[in-house]
Amino acid sequence: MRGLRQFLTGFKSGISAFGHNTALIVNTILLAFVYFLGVGITSIIAKIFRKHFLDMKRSKEPTYWSDLNLRKKPINENYRQF
Repeated sequence: MRGLRQFLTGFKSGISAFGHNTALIVNTILLAFVYFLGVGITSIIAKIFRKHFLDMKRSKEPTYWSDLNLRKKPINENYRQF
């Protein structure tokens, strides 16, 4: 009886390790596929349309802050924004 219990315990841990390793491999493959599909296609489309998502151009100004021009709008446009 002791040998059967030891066998079943070892079998259970072996199946658990096998499932964990299989899930790790499958998830890695699926996530890599989705990443390359999603990011790759987005990158290709952005390059075709010459779209730059980040403003990375160097300017001669000493700061990277952009001017929002908040004072040029009438005060009534600031009410009830949502």
